[in-house]
Amino acid sequence: MKLVFAGTPEVAVPALDALLASGRHEVAAVVTRPDAPAGRGRRLVASPVAERAEEAGIEVLKPAKPKDPEFLERLREIAPDCCPVVAYGALLPRVALDVPSHGWVNLHFSLLPAWRGAAPVQHAIMAGDEITGASTFLIEEGLDSGPVYGTVTEEIRATDTSGDLLTRLAFAGAGLLAATMDGIEDGTLKAVPQPADGISQAPKVNVEDAHLDWGAPALRVDRMVRGCTPAPGAWTTFRGERLKLIQVAPVPDRADLAPGQISAGKNNVYVGTGSYGVELLWVQAQGKKPMRAADWARGVRISEGERLGG
Repeated sequence: MKLVFAGTPEVAVPALDALLASGRHEVAAVVTRPDAPAGRGRRLVASPVAERAEEAGIEVLKPAKPKDPEFLERLREIAPDCCPVVAYGALLPRVALDVPSHGWVNLHFSLLPAWRGAAPVQHAIMAGDEITGASTFLIEEGLDSGPVYGTVTEEIRATDTSGDLLTRLAFAGAGLLAATMDGIEDGTLKAVPQPADGISQAPKVNVEDAHLDWGAPALRVDRMVRGCTPAPGAWTTFRGERLKLIQVAPVPDRADLAPGQISAGKNNVYVGTGSYGVELLWVQAQGKKPMRAADWARGVRISEGERLGG
């Protein structure tokens, strides 16, 4: 088939690579978000997908909005059979959805209908799910509600951050997306409607959502930290300033601390929760680089009875 691939961040690059390497399909063009300011100088930088497409000599389309007439005209000129999508980052209007004969097929990082929305991996970890995966589905105008072509499953490990899990799913999902394109082309794959039961929502996790509640159980605190790493970053406050928590570990035998209470030794820092304690392993103070929690604690000289979270 002739394909137009839509995607933007680094997590979409493995899928683009898989389609380029498949040998069965022609990636005629790539659609991605416009260049965005990045770094200290805030200079405009192309998306990872745009950079990879340019390396491969593929035409890159960067519409401000996918309903822009110039973009739609070019899409019709290319006349793709199908448009595979991975984390493109913009809603596709009906007028664009109708262009390819086999529609737009999205690779979504959950086992639909669980965790529809922008942040499925983060929500799966924060909810304590043991299994997740990726799905390919035909895009409709509803949010991640279209019929499903295929899935792959992935275990959520006890120490997984959302970054760890998303990286694994990006590569597993790349193979799934390529196989989905093959099945659509040869007619062996049909999309199956999603069940009406088991629907859950995964909206974007913003900075305020990542504010830790020390009255929550230790396992909840750990899941919040892992789910919000690397972004937006779980945080609390210490002496009126934000402190980002990068890695913690539940410690069931430290049930002697009140929620938020800090116990700092020479090599360990423990904090109480609503159940038992957690050990702080890596933190990042405001305006500082990430550091081991024990080094941070020595630097700030924690007094007996001090707490995180005010």
